Amino acid sequence: MRFRYGFMRALVGTPSDPPRWRVNGIAQGCPAIIATMVTRRRLLSLTLPALGFGPDARAQRRRSLADPLRLGVDRALFDSGLAQALQRGFGRDTGLAVQPVPGPALPLLEALDRGELDAALTNAPEAEARLDQQGLAHDRRAIADGEFVIVGPAPRGHRTDATGLVGCRDAVQALIRLRDAALAAPGTVTFLSAADGSGTHVLEQTLWRLARIAPAAPWYAPADAATGLIAQARARGAYALVEHGAWLAHGGAPLAVLVAGDPALREAVHFMRAFRYNHPAGAIFSAWIAGPKGHRVVAGVRGYRAPVE
Repeated sequence: MRFRYGFMRALVGTPSDPPRWRVNGIAQGCPAIIATMVTRRRLLSLTLPALGFGPDARAQRRRSLADPLRLGVDRALFDSGLAQALQRGFGRDTGLAVQPVPGPALPLLEALDRGELDAALTNAPEAEARLDQQGLAHDRRAIADGEFVIVGPAPRGHRTDATGLVGCRDAVQALIRLRDAALAAPGTVTFLSAADGSGTHVLEQTLWRLARIAPAAPWYAPADAATGLIAQARARGAYALVEHGAWLAHGGAPLAVLVAGDPALREAVHFMRAFRYNHPAGAIFSAWIAGPKGHRVVAGVRGYRAPVE
């Protein structure tokens, strides 16, 4: 996956030797993951023009309140139902339309800078902050707090907790245990990575780096772009880092939440607006989503709570 800005390239990749992580924005040493990420970026580039976004959309410079606000949404925040709840609540209160555009956070933030989106709702704080600091987007607001969790096969009956993850509240230590179990008993452990530049993927890569582990096949594999990460992990009985709201909406047997509660797994959801093109509904939505009405909607969606002021 090729990102325009260095800070976005730095947020993905494998935690092997840092000088060799990236060449021209491409993570080295994981061809399968790279191929999947590139494929997903191409899918996103095909989807945006199909929905009316891209160069033509930038040329139109929509400024009418009659036009829907184009809101890029990290896929997990869409799968959880958070984006749709905010869309409905805002429409009910104001009569204005919001059109969610789901996708991975990092490509969406690049689309926001290019003016292909009017605003974004994402969970990749470091990328958001740097975009804001560089003046490439503005009006960044905290919208919701959530959590990421590590899921995997649930011990029951004769199935034991071979990885020792049950009850672990240290995400980095959990990944170390998982790697050790995978190497000790090849073929018994599979970890699926989102591998797409989403907020989930960015955090996962951060945790591997903190653990000083370069995950690799055969026990580490990218999720298929055609199917959601959670659905694939359930079908394969695999371990994965997932967004908790999305898990509550789509998770279940044979997997269970094994690791949760580590501050390193905290999720911060932010809203920010495009700097290049100013949709007239943008400021209205920003004030609503960060205000008491928006906070009530957030609190009503499982897996989230309104941010502490």
